[in-house]
Amino acid sequence: MKRLQILRRILRETGANKIWTGFLIHFFLSAAAIWLLEPDIHSYQDSLWYCYAVVTTIGFGDVVAQTFLSRVLSMLLSLNAALVIALVTGVVVNYYNQVTALRQKETLTAFMDKLERLPELPPEELEQISLRVREFQNK
Repeated sequence: MKRLQILRRILRETGANKIWTGFLIHFFLSAAAIWLLEPDIHSYQDSLWYCYAVVTTIGFGDVVAQTFLSRVLSMLLSLNAALVIALVTGVVVNYYNQVTALRQKETLTAFMDKLERLPELPPEELEQISLRVREFQNK
């Protein structure tokens, strides 16, 4: 659950949640339109199943778009899905990289601050700094 909360926060902070919401609206509206257009799709649930197969590019083959407009909607839905997946993945990875870089910078700043105050530090802290330097050199 914590990971989902982190993902939600990232999407909200970067504005990618608007893109995700737009995609979901597109998905459900396409399902409704395809349900109305396709003679072999008899329920909205079947249309959702078809749209799921289109979005995931699995293409189960149990339902195939027959009308031109349904094929166009299917094509647009699959393109939108590919773009949204790529965009959201890129946003999450970029956000994670920025957070990691910021943490490293804060750690380095604190370490440099301690190095500037070496003569003032107690022997225990000097020993900790020495251990950290050795660990860093061994990596």
